[in-house]
Amino acid sequence: MRRVPIIGLSLSLICSIANAAPDEAELGRARNYPIGTAGTWEFDQSVRVGSFTHQAEIPGIFRGGVNVLQPSKNPMPLRVAQPEPPFRWNVGELRSLTVDDYLSRQRITGLLIVKDATIQVERYQYGRTPSDRFTSESIAKSITALAVGIALGEGKIRRIDDRAEDYLPSLRGTLYGGTMLRNLLRMASGARYEQTNDFTGDTRRFSNAISRAGVESAARIVVNRAAAEGELFHYASSEAAVLGAVLRGATGESLSAYLTPRLWQAMGAESSALWRTDRTGLEITLANFNATLRDYGRLGTVLAYDGTRPDDRTVQVIPRDFLRDATDWQRVPEHFRPGKADAYWGYGYLFWLFPGPERRFAMLGSFGQSIFVDPSLKLVMVEMGVNKTREAGDSSLARERDAFWRGVVSLYGKW
Repeated sequence: MRRVPIIGLSLSLICSIANAAPDEAELGRARNYPIGTAGTWEFDQSVRVGSFTHQAEIPGIFRGGVNVLQPSKNPMPLRVAQPEPPFRWNVGELRSLTVDDYLSRQRITGLLIVKDATIQVERYQYGRTPSDRFTSESIAKSITALAVGIALGEGKIRRIDDRAEDYLPSLRGTLYGGTMLRNLLRMASGARYEQTNDFTGDTRRFSNAISRAGVESAARIVVNRAAAEGELFHYASSEAAVLGAVLRGATGESLSAYLTPRLWQAMGAESSALWRTDRTGLEITLANFNATLRDYGRLGTVLAYDGTRPDDRTVQVIPRDFLRDATDWQRVPEHFRPGKADAYWGYGYLFWLFPGPERRFAMLGSFGQSIFVDPSLKLVMVEMGVNKTREAGDSSLARERDAFWRGVVSLYGKW
């Protein structure tokens, strides 16, 4: 492993910006990257940069409010390596590309690489800064899974094979109410649900139902099964939303209140996080979490250290066995493994699982939000973005992000 000297925090390092970020004019640079409205923040790319770092401040989204996760009084220290390691990556016919090349090719608002609890790279584009809170998109789903694991560890959820209605009586007799928590975590309820990228179909119906009466009410509109539960991975954001409601029923408090001491403060978050709610005060756990780049890096670091803080390995923040079940493709049934759940990815408990002999996993969200973790190397990459397409695979991002990550891994080990 290449060793680098450690120095104190350098503003010139953390705020360095690639010479030319892609599509600045299209993304609203002339208007200083404005913030959108409840109706435009996600769909109008001319306001996407500002909106994705101020999502929690936009009034009217889901007609709800915002819950706060307070920071730790004992933040996890993150040292800074200097000089920046010489990461190189290849894609197609292009060879030995740099970090600057990556930033000049992709709409990345924030990039953070952490190894051994030491920042290797921290970059921002489009006027974003370390104090900005980046919206998670579906990274929030993985955070919800961690909450289930913590609740299991505390006995607030008795068994992962209990059904949602055991903790959420309002769903007794419904499809989701009768589904095992394990199968909600695997997105394997068997529900007939059309997840769409253009906000049509069931995606629109479910979101509108949340705005009208909240998540618990919205869960009742999914009524038909296309398969028996547990037999088929089928991505449906509604299942993560139901788990948020289950957690409120199991713990008797909001998810933000529950996770503040048990996850956010326990892992050593430096800044508060914000989580948007429905009109009943329930966090909308299919997305809508907002945190700084470094605190996402701290979360990834705890995952890389098998649920512990690197500066205090005696404290198990996230139950280790649950975390391994959630993130190790060798622990999931055959039809959830890489190349089976998806043409590339496997799927654990609301985590995406990389193919290959090493345990590597990801938290992924729309428009380029991602956290990649390699526990064997204690390596984390956090990337926030404003991709042109909702799905990374519908643009060059998926291919280049994977190639860049492989280049980062290759500096320290083998793929």
